[in-house]
Amino acid sequence: MESKKVKDRSEIDLKYKWDLSTMYANDELWEDDYEKVSKLADEFTKYQGNVTVSSDMLLSALRDIDSIDLLLGKMICYAKMKQDEDNTNSKYQELFGRGMTLATDISSKMSFFTPELLCASEDTILGFLDTNKDLALYEFTLRDTLRMKKHVLSTEEEGILAKLSAVTHAPDTIFSMLNDADMSFGMISGEDGESFELTHGNYIHAMESADRILRKNAFEAMYRQYKDHINTITAIYNTNVKADCTKASIRHYESARQAELYAHDIPESVYDNLISVVHEYLPVVHRYTEIRKKILGVDELKMYDIYTPLVDVPNNKISFDEAVETMNKALSVLGDDYIKTVDQGIKDRWIDIYENKGKTSGAYSFGSYDSNPFILLNYGDKLQDVLTLVHEMGHSMHSYYTRKNQPPVYGDYSIFVAEVASTVNESLLLNYLIENEKDKTSKMYILNKFIEEFRATVFRQTMFAEFENWTHRYVEGDGSLTAEKLCEEYEKLNSMYFGDALSKDDYIKYEWARIPHFYHSFYVYQYATGFSAATAISKRILKEGENAVKDYRRFLTLGSSMYPVDELKLAGVDMSKPEPIRDTMEMFKSLLDEFETMI
Repeated sequence: MESKKVKDRSEIDLKYKWDLSTMYANDELWEDDYEKVSKLADEFTKYQGNVTVSSDMLLSALRDIDSIDLLLGKMICYAKMKQDEDNTNSKYQELFGRGMTLATDISSKMSFFTPELLCASEDTILGFLDTNKDLALYEFTLRDTLRMKKHVLSTEEEGILAKLSAVTHAPDTIFSMLNDADMSFGMISGEDGESFELTHGNYIHAMESADRILRKNAFEAMYRQYKDHINTITAIYNTNVKADCTKASIRHYESARQAELYAHDIPESVYDNLISVVHEYLPVVHRYTEIRKKILGVDELKMYDIYTPLVDVPNNKISFDEAVETMNKALSVLGDDYIKTVDQGIKDRWIDIYENKGKTSGAYSFGSYDSNPFILLNYGDKLQDVLTLVHEMGHSMHSYYTRKNQPPVYGDYSIFVAEVASTVNESLLLNYLIENEKDKTSKMYILNKFIEEFRATVFRQTMFAEFENWTHRYVEGDGSLTAEKLCEEYEKLNSMYFGDALSKDDYIKYEWARIPHFYHSFYVYQYATGFSAATAISKRILKEGENAVKDYRRFLTLGSSMYPVDELKLAGVDMSKPEPIRDTMEMFKSLLDEFETMI
């Protein structure tokens, strides 16, 4: 590992940091918006008791909701990203905390709106749509609200739930502080004996190292910390699951899973189809595990052997500038204007590129309706970092085209389609690299990376989905999650997904405690469904060209103006059926077949 010590943020060159001044030139302007949105929320109470007295009144209320959401979204986005720059900076911890508290207060003040809207008859609302043409903009959201009628409570009850939202979201905040700010993994070394500080940001690079001693030391140092904190993390996660189940029950859903999927009109069969089809193809994963064990030549294949490339390609360090160049070539099939926008985004400093002390780990794309679509990275000069860049740029371009083409009310997109654009980009990149690589060894390396994308995104995320499906059902069956029970169930699933070629160890059972997405329940399955949809779309783009690109580019503009399953149908994929999952599994199998013939 080359990184000996993580830099302070002040040591990072400005050109490698995102430019949040385009949102707020200074924190005083944030304070101005704090006062402005607080006043707007206070004034919004004038609609109480009057929401449906006329179509004009309803229209005015909907427009004011947009204005409040725009300001509040911008404030919270800015504060969160400033905090993520350095989680030890108490100033932005406080700013983000104030923003979230304000959001809770505003949500409470406005909570009367939906129950009051739903007190009116459906005929009244549809009549307003017929007589007031300006309401046409809100037709989809109004009809969707009517669909939710049986799950919306009284005004008083909605107000109580709104006030409790800061409490019910607390597990996520607490885990984030423990995971990103308080936990330290110490110094580790490999065969060369040279020590460096292990962090979330460089852990995956250690796991990809050819140095098995380094991988083992990194793996054990990482999970030793989660083992030492397992009872605390269990308490945090158990509270999170109980909150999910309680909220679902209060809103008259049959389960927490139904509550989450119903919000976006996703059939629960989509979730079950995913797990069922992936189970069918677990023998293919087991074959891959056997191949990995054989190529690595180890007596026992351990979890710390899972991520290291099976093909060693020397001198594969990729600078950020080189990553951008490769990205642009791979994505050129999406159109010149697409690439031009990507380049402008990099020039305008959408991206926070390198790791620094206290910076939030991992990567994400974020932003408000009227801001740039920012990207947080912890770039480390590996092919995986190029994939991450391309992935997050997919998110940001999806956001860019949505906000450019949709009004604020539809200016975001469902979580169900959120991973599609990012994974289309990844698939196009990997196909480009395979197509253009002439060296057999290098081609095998890239094939292995593509296979790993399937394993990590479809199989691993489906395993996560199966785990959290179990945790919620267990609690809904009056069970209480203990550290022993959680670790036992996770270890069982891990063994089932990897097969007999993987030897057991004392640490992998603690991996569940490390996954931040578990605090956004029933999210991770959408990585797998999104990957499957993206695989189908990218295959169509490469095969059919212009017409497929046109359909896909239209999909990128839809935001939340349609239900997500319907949006994907316009892009040529029907996720209500198991076929896209099965087709993805077949592609994984064919890639593995090709790789195996080259060994």
